[in-house]
Amino acid sequence: MARDLSRFRNIGIAAHIDAGKTTVSERILFYTGKTHKIGEVHEGTAVMDHLEEEQQRGITITAAATTCPWRLSGKPDGDEYIINLIDTPGHVDFTVEVERSLRVLDGAVAVFDGREGVEAQSETVWRQATKYKVPRLCFINKMDKVGADFEFCVRTIKDRLGAHPVPIQIPIGAAETFGGVIDLLEMKAYSWDEESKGRNWGEIPIPADHTAKADQARAYMIEKAAECDDALMEKYLSEQPITNDEIKAALRKGTCASAINPVLCGSALKYKGIQLLLNAVVYYLPSPLDKPAIVGHDPRDKNKEIIRHSDINEPFCGIVFKIVSDQHGDLSYLRIYSGKLESGARIINSTRDKREIASRIWEMHAAERHQRDYAEAGDIVGIVGFKYGLTGDTVCDPDHPIILEKMEFPEPVISMSIEPKSANDKNKLGEALTVLRREDPTFRSNFDPETGQTIIHGMGELHLEIIANKLKRDMKVDVMVGKPKVAYKETITKLAEAQGKHVKQSGGRGQYGDCWIKLEPYTPVEGDDSEDTLLFVNEIKGGAIPREYIPSVEHGVRQAAKSGVLGGFPMLNMKVSLFDGSYHDVDSSQIAFEQAGILAMQAAAKKAGPVLLEPIMKLQVTTPIEFAGPVQGDLSSRRAMIENTENRGITQVIDATVPLASMFGYATDLRSLTQGRASYTMEPHSYAQVPNNVKETVLASLK
Repeated sequence: MARDLSRFRNIGIAAHIDAGKTTVSERILFYTGKTHKIGEVHEGTAVMDHLEEEQQRGITITAAATTCPWRLSGKPDGDEYIINLIDTPGHVDFTVEVERSLRVLDGAVAVFDGREGVEAQSETVWRQATKYKVPRLCFINKMDKVGADFEFCVRTIKDRLGAHPVPIQIPIGAAETFGGVIDLLEMKAYSWDEESKGRNWGEIPIPADHTAKADQARAYMIEKAAECDDALMEKYLSEQPITNDEIKAALRKGTCASAINPVLCGSALKYKGIQLLLNAVVYYLPSPLDKPAIVGHDPRDKNKEIIRHSDINEPFCGIVFKIVSDQHGDLSYLRIYSGKLESGARIINSTRDKREIASRIWEMHAAERHQRDYAEAGDIVGIVGFKYGLTGDTVCDPDHPIILEKMEFPEPVISMSIEPKSANDKNKLGEALTVLRREDPTFRSNFDPETGQTIIHGMGELHLEIIANKLKRDMKVDVMVGKPKVAYKETITKLAEAQGKHVKQSGGRGQYGDCWIKLEPYTPVEGDDSEDTLLFVNEIKGGAIPREYIPSVEHGVRQAAKSGVLGGFPMLNMKVSLFDGSYHDVDSSQIAFEQAGILAMQAAAKKAGPVLLEPIMKLQVTTPIEFAGPVQGDLSSRRAMIENTENRGITQVIDATVPLASMFGYATDLRSLTQGRASYTMEPHSYAQVPNNVKETVLASLK
């Protein structure tokens, strides 16, 4: 019998670090019967944080996937739904895990700290979810925390995220008085028994002092629901009676269209609110059938659109969104959008035009696997057997090829040198780095022939530290690690023209390539996919350079741009116009014109006012108010631009932008400035020109 896809929910849990995502996920596993013992992050026993590094640090590093059943209201006789759940990291260094998870999810639960509201990384994951058009519920967690404030959190969701929060619950009390929640749809209050770890829960009378607030919040909820449905709006305006089912249907419609974000609350640590959150996931977040058909293109014709629906009867297609290497070979996480995939099936990786075999199909539960004979549209599964697939690749039926939209990943901002300690380690290092690159699209590595060192590049100090630990502990490669360095870039500030002429005559056939280019500053357009934000334009008229040599000039220009003119850093934000040149009937070749392109680019870049760019980070510091002065003073000494300060009770939140180069060792300095009571988060923001005095220091350090 065909399964009912309307009963499936593919969701992710996403939030700022320490908002309680993994604790929420662990409670979901417990109440759905997937685990029989609650794992705790602070004890290092969380099921979803299954890596040794995660358990030691108490943070999530990789996105973990699981599948669990849920009966509405947690009752044995309730309708059963299947929830595919992905728990994502909150730390900005692992933002790729959030990015690739959101790409394949149908809905998400954004978790917020009940006292802090929207924090820096909350904004990042919210933007990522908006980019992939993922409908969201909001869960305000930690309502038992000192200083928890539900209204403040809802306000920050609206003001800082530009979202449309609609509370469908309100809390009973806060901090030490937090006793449960009031469901505004049913107008019922619920409480949970901590002794039974929340398994015993039920209805209680709405406290008298909360009645007026609940009535007011329900009226607001109905008004917002009416805005999502024309028929309901007519009823609302004509003051006709409105049923709960009509409100629920309108809220679902608005959520699936990302017009509103229902807000719930609770305390995952104290076992409160999770069952109602699961009900809300079923009620309001979309099933695969509610999502628009996925659009791809024909591998042979980029302009030919192909549409696939969440239907088992359509040709198979899916996207590889994560790769994990282990002793049994690569495990590829796959979201299936259409059709059916059977174990052992021969399919095609249309992105790379390679044949693949889905040797085995696994249903994932964090580190555990359960074998399946097949998987269908709407499923998220692990596949063993793929040899060529990388993150973002499309796999499909060989007779019906399609390529789905690619994923884009941020550029690394920090690098570090590593050296193998022995010849044996040197042999193992190359293989290990290849494995790491396959697993993590934000990780890069290259060999520096001048120093004989291998340079690894990543998203932050923690990212590189964890990669180094993985090399040593998991891959048994003994390496010496250097100090982290900033990933500088170069660009130009003015227009310049230059000739590149490559002529060699050494008996027999010679080499002749001659081109003129114009180089000017360029700002990439949103959505522009030109490589390294370098735009190459062919303006040759009258055949001054034959058409077959134009790509060679472009290749040479791009090669030269990769190693700059100031400090050997990659160049970006440039427009290169090839406008003139000459050729020789016998001696001209593709290699000669490639060399001419390199020479022209190097000459033009030197004349075009080259400048050094450095990565600027978005920083948010939360500090007790009594230390705010010293913290701000220290930030100013680090060339930070303070953009906003906001007092929240006894703490101050400082938003700033700051050069990454000034932030090494900041965690230690901040601890000593504030007696260990402040915290901070940092994420890549942009690139900006380096001041002259700093530029001289940077360039001198390279000599």
